[in-house]
Amino acid sequence: MTSRGIPGKIIVVRCARAPAAPAQMQTLFDIIHEDAELLVINKPAGLVCHPTKGDAWSSLISRVRLHLGPEARPHLINRLDRETSGLVLVAKSETAALELRRIWESRQVEKEYWAIVHGHVAVERGTVEATLGRDSESIIAIKDRVCAEGAAARTDFAVEHRFTRDAGNFTWLKVMPHTGRKHQIRIHLAHLGHPIVGDKLYGGDEDLYLALVQDRLTPEQWKRLILPHHALHAREVKFTWHGSENRFCAEPESWFRQFLP
Repeated sequence: MTSRGIPGKIIVVRCARAPAAPAQMQTLFDIIHEDAELLVINKPAGLVCHPTKGDAWSSLISRVRLHLGPEARPHLINRLDRETSGLVLVAKSETAALELRRIWESRQVEKEYWAIVHGHVAVERGTVEATLGRDSESIIAIKDRVCAEGAAARTDFAVEHRFTRDAGNFTWLKVMPHTGRKHQIRIHLAHLGHPIVGDKLYGGDEDLYLALVQDRLTPEQWKRLILPHHALHAREVKFTWHGSENRFCAEPESWFRQFLP
């Protein structure tokens, strides 16, 4: 469902479910909202935000250009890791991008993620405040960790449901990051002792990440991962823009939903 801004009014966009089996012309991405200034997308897990060496379908921004046309100059306002699904906002002009980035950088955005983690989280809600910085002991250049010399980071969480599957005990969490550090939610939840299901970088075995990027994951490794992607989904954002309250939300993909109780 789409909506259009009316000055001074509240915009409420209903949650859109990810399509189960979209047709070819619909597979660029799932559109949550679109108007003259803003495009809101439900990014699928496994799609990078920025171009690699692939074709025009291999990144989110390249697909946005296909959607908007050759004259478009889109700007990603937020970014998600390749395996993280959920809401990505795209400004259609430099002016809109500057305004929206100012809102994001000043932390005037309320963000909610869904995560499925290993184990039963003991408390009903809590906060992780732990500084994050480069993991100098890792051979993986992009990996960060909790470290004293890092940047301040805060993540709130609340238990939605604890459940058990054949593979073990799990907890479905709502997660609210107050800062936007790289891999923040993934690192903080692992630091809490409850890594995200399917996380190949922070789940305790770095070789799972190396195997992924080298395209050599074995059936046994896939079994250990349980899910095809890590179970982190950017579900909701709320912010004020042009005098209106904007709320966008999107449901996770079927593999994520079907694992929930």
